[in-house]
Amino acid sequence: MKVSLIIPCFNEEGNVFPLYEAVERSFRGTVSDYEFIFVNDGSRDGTPDRLRELVGTAKQPVKVLNFSRNYGKEAAILAGLAEGSGDCFTIMDGDLQQSPDVVVEMVRYLEENPDCDCVTAFQENRNESPVMVFFKDNFYRVINSMTDTEFVNGASDFRTFRRNVRDAVLSLPETSRFSKGIFSWVGFETHYIPYTAEERHSGTTKWSFSKLWKYAISGIISFTTTPLRLPLLFSGVTGTAAVLTALFDKKSKDKTVPAILGTGSLLLLALGVLGEYIARVFQETKHRPVYLIKEVLDNREP
Repeated sequence: MKVSLIIPCFNEEGNVFPLYEAVERSFRGTVSDYEFIFVNDGSRDGTPDRLRELVGTAKQPVKVLNFSRNYGKEAAILAGLAEGSGDCFTIMDGDLQQSPDVVVEMVRYLEENPDCDCVTAFQENRNESPVMVFFKDNFYRVINSMTDTEFVNGASDFRTFRRNVRDAVLSLPETSRFSKGIFSWVGFETHYIPYTAEERHSGTTKWSFSKLWKYAISGIISFTTTPLRLPLLFSGVTGTAAVLTALFDKKSKDKTVPAILGTGSLLLLALGVLGEYIARVFQETKHRPVYLIKEVLDNREP
């Protein structure tokens, strides 16, 4: 069974060769047929040069997609899936936090269980600050309460799946993509295995709190319309409060200003939520490509 390793890269110059070598060591004697699909997502360091060197020296098949600019990890995943030629596909980060040994375990499980379509790794214990763990746990709690699509707490894009899953994911035409939700939405038989994220081999994380916040909002908007119904709920609450105040709180001082401020804040919240959805519709109607490829390098081509 041929494995296509999809590896998005953004400023990973110190990790390119160590990752390639780590995969070679882990796969030796276990996975014989595999290829690397590196997607350079507009890196601003020496990542393009390291990838070019790797294409020129690697013994295993290596293909490099150089984006015209930074389009984001979701675009890089999509491009890698479109270019892979394997029987199964693995998405993994380029920083060595996700061990190739886990990939071997996932591939072996698919080989031994033909009815299973996808193996997804999840972090049973996160090596993160309590604040970050709190927000991530609550993100899963909130989004699962709003949508019929199940989001498994701790599950990441680190997964191995068969070609039929890849084809299903590529068939979805939206440009605002949220892979965690997409893989859950397409279904298929999925097995979850725990893993522990290791320390980055080189460089620093590209995820700040603000980027994670935007990513979470993107996931919620992509897979549920529940926020659009919140203003209706708020209007019922505020309307009931106004009636009760008028009937039973005749002795209180004038509360006009707080009432106006409260109502105004709810209206602004409603407009903000509506604006987010309209913005997504606007982006989709443009029909722009998710990414543009500047250059393709492939050591299998003459």
